[in-house]
Amino acid sequence: MVFGSLSVSGHRVCVMSTSLPPTSLSPSRASDFMQCPLLYRFRVIDKLPEKPSEAATRGTLVHAVLERLFDAPAGERTAPRAKALIPGQWDRLLESRPELSELFAEDTEGERLTRWLGQAEELVERWFSLEDPTRLEPAERELFVETELESGLRLRGVIDRVDVAPTGEVRIVDYKTGKAPRPEYAEGALFQMTFYALVIWRLKRVVPRRLQLVYLGSGEVVTYDPVEADLKRVERKLLALWDAIKAATETGDWRPRPTKLCGWCDHHAFCPEFGGTPPVYPLSVQPPNKAAEAAKADRTDATDGSV
Repeated sequence: MVFGSLSVSGHRVCVMSTSLPPTSLSPSRASDFMQCPLLYRFRVIDKLPEKPSEAATRGTLVHAVLERLFDAPAGERTAPRAKALIPGQWDRLLESRPELSELFAEDTEGERLTRWLGQAEELVERWFSLEDPTRLEPAERELFVETELESGLRLRGVIDRVDVAPTGEVRIVDYKTGKAPRPEYAEGALFQMTFYALVIWRLKRVVPRRLQLVYLGSGEVVTYDPVEADLKRVERKLLALWDAIKAATETGDWRPRPTKLCGWCDHHAFCPEFGGTPPVYPLSVQPPNKAAEAAKADRTDATDGSV
């Protein structure tokens, strides 16, 4: 147990940490480390709080609506019904995460909230131009998956939707409420999907036939049909990434990686790149051994963002 002191907007806040070394990897946390090792530390080791954002919360709300729509019989899965689910799902979200009320705390007239809910409606309605839910019967929705590789690395995550054809072919579907990336960034956008494909392959010994990203923000559908060689390559990538994470965990060496994405980060007050000081490291630091040094040498390869 470690006690530390953080500075937020000029105020000192006492923090008690009971952090444990990471034991598993999800697509989001893998992406965090590839983006910036220090961001990974702040989220996984230090567990620093982050302000809720309107965009991320809207994405959560839309996901919930699309999941619940499939509770209705096929013929009743219409756009008006889906949009009618939005207020109730927003109430549920607020009940489970009261902190989200901060988003509209100063919106006394309710104008921003009304506009925000309207944007969610637009995203939900656009989905009907991309897929026909009356012809879909998902095998799984919001499916939690977890597997342990031979190396001992545990992979886990939640898949938005899994479709299984009568012939047994598997399609993994993920909803994105943003816009589809430019072609030069398409490979990075598929990282999450190939991660899930690897987990399904290791669990079921079945290579998913198709990976499908549904971009509601731009009204596009991006697909990729993986082969076994793709999944083996992803596995090697994740193993190298995990070696780098273990080395950083043991040595406490979590270096920031400045990019244009820094502008979206909540942790400038604790980041050396912005004149901040990270909180006291809550884990014991060990001298780097040869294995950790080798993993550290591989860090550039493991964090270059490729799949």
